[in-house]
Amino acid sequence: MPDAKALERLAHIIDAEHEDRSVVRGVTHTHCRAEIEVEAAAIGPTLERLRAEGYTMLVSLHGVDYLPEEPRLGVAYELLSMHHQDRVSVKVRVPIDEPRIPSVTPAWPTADYQEREAFDMFGIVFDGHPDLRRILLPEDYLGHPQRRDFPIGGEPVLFTENETGNPGWWK
Repeated sequence: MPDAKALERLAHIIDAEHEDRSVVRGVTHTHCRAEIEVEAAAIGPTLERLRAEGYTMLVSLHGVDYLPEEPRLGVAYELLSMHHQDRVSVKVRVPIDEPRIPSVTPAWPTADYQEREAFDMFGIVFDGHPDLRRILLPEDYLGHPQRRDFPIGGEPVLFTENETGNPGWWK
């Protein structure tokens, strides 16, 4: 994990790539984690710039639901530098009414299935993904089960103590 000064330097380098505006929304260095939050449209160039800085491995990509905060949905990209033995997280947040993020799959092939999982579980659409479809649930499934407002329930589990009639099979 880069120290606080190195994390600020990385954030400054990312912002310098976008001369017309600031794309870094925040920098956090707590609990042994280094995190940079950027705007959604800048995720591709941000990850490419971090690759040039030595973070050459996209370890994972996670969907996140920040309910009740807004913007509510997010994606966390975990990058690893094998040379420096450092990790950095890059976060993107999008509103629930327009959950769209540019896909990084063309530049980072390991993001393919992970973006599909975030789409399937959270409903985050990755623009430019080569095969964006459900990966864990059937295509006709309604909803996104990892969202915090997804109804919990399903079929009730039948235990022997709540059976209406005693079948007596355990005797």
